[in-house]
Amino acid sequence: MDQLIENGINMLSTYGGKVVLALVVLLIGHLLIKLLVKLAGKALDKTKLDQTVKVFAKKAVKILLYIVLIIGIIEILGVPMSSVVALLASCGLAVGLALQGALGNLAGGLMILVFKPFKIGDYVEASGAEGTVRDISIFYTTLITVDNKKIFVPNGDLMNANVTNFSVADQRRIDLEFKITNDIDAEQVKAVLLQAGSTTAGVLDKPAPFARMCGVDDDTYIFSVRVWCKTEEYWTVYFDLIENCSKALRDNNIDDPEERIAVRLVKDED
Repeated sequence: MDQLIENGINMLSTYGGKVVLALVVLLIGHLLIKLLVKLAGKALDKTKLDQTVKVFAKKAVKILLYIVLIIGIIEILGVPMSSVVALLASCGLAVGLALQGALGNLAGGLMILVFKPFKIGDYVEASGAEGTVRDISIFYTTLITVDNKKIFVPNGDLMNANVTNFSVADQRRIDLEFKITNDIDAEQVKAVLLQAGSTTAGVLDKPAPFARMCGVDDDTYIFSVRVWCKTEEYWTVYFDLIENCSKALRDNNIDDPEERIAVRLVKDED
């Protein structure tokens, strides 16, 4: 028993001071980190960075500072750093292999937040998904489809795919095609379609509406109508334009070749 007590006293005299110092450093370091994170947050709030980027940056600063604090405490306790580094490297490798996909999504999220190929509220198409961007997180981007479905797209996939952003510009062009029988005067068709396009609500004067013949297919003329509208009014103008052009062609007795029925008369030789 005396030997056990003596060993305890020796251990306490050897490591007691280091443990106390480590606890003091931990307490002071914790308070200092809270102060530094608060100052970093105020500095980030003054920037024009996206709110998600600000939150992520604050968390990253906090994690890095705590890593530095833990390393300092390990040094105070006298643990060999070579052993710690080897352990961290092994753990890092294992975690990296296990979370390879998640790390790819994390990197993709950071790239999206930094380069901003799209923002919340934009209508985009990418990775087989299409919809309005509802949320951009570190790992996933949330899209809302036109029929109100929610799609979670991994950020890693978004950064490795072509992204079409339909909302990046203030104006969009609407392209329509109409098939007309070739026994109708092409100039008349062009004038009718141009008039219908120009008088459709929401169609812009500049760039000017366009209507021309763009192709010939057997006994059919193909006419193209192109108009510009505000991006937020695209679908309303799109459907109105189809209705107006179709009505204008019908009112002017301009046939759609698919509405005609071919009748063949065969003479009876008897």
